[in-house]
Amino acid sequence: MMMVSDDCLVECKIDDSDEDDGQQMNTPPPPPEFASKAPTPAPKAPTPTPPPVAPPTPESSPPVSRDPNNINQHLKVEVSDVLAEPASPHSIDRVWIYSVTGFEKTRIWSYRCLSLLFAVPFAFLCGVFVAVLACLHVWFLVPCVQLSNTFLPCLRSLCFCAVNVFISPFCSSLALCCSQIAVSLSTKDWSQMRDKDAV
Repeated sequence: MMMVSDDCLVECKIDDSDEDDGQQMNTPPPPPEFASKAPTPAPKAPTPTPPPVAPPTPESSPPVSRDPNNINQHLKVEVSDVLAEPASPHSIDRVWIYSVTGFEKTRIWSYRCLSLLFAVPFAFLCGVFVAVLACLHVWFLVPCVQLSNTFLPCLRSLCFCAVNVFISPFCSSLALCCSQIAVSLSTKDWSQMRDKDAV
């Protein structure tokens, strides 16, 4: 009887399922003695390199509104608000185009130059003015109003006492004295008055 060494034995896994969906069975490789010469692998096709992706362009953000509360709506002056030509007296087209362009460019660049000169100093003065107003409001006006609201009831009672003691009797006596005065006009006085009104 011939004995077979364990090295020559190959373990095969048998799958009883009837799935025939093209999947390969996982079988271990045969021992080196029985293995045939491995075929040289076919050269792999070069994988195509993806085209270079352009860097994302930054999205243009909407311009920041410098007048969010619309306090300077009345300063939105266009050419049509100032210059207009009626149909009958009509200038040459080039003259009109150059006039409109000159108006726009002059308006824009004059404003830019003037704001370059005066914007920072005026902003500084406005900031100082607002700070002074805020300081007066916080440290003078509001404390005076609060103190007056605190002490007004006492002052009101003092004023009522002064009025009832001094001013009210004086006004009452003066009214009684004046109530006895009677003015009567004669017919002569009425006629003189009519003559003056007629003149």
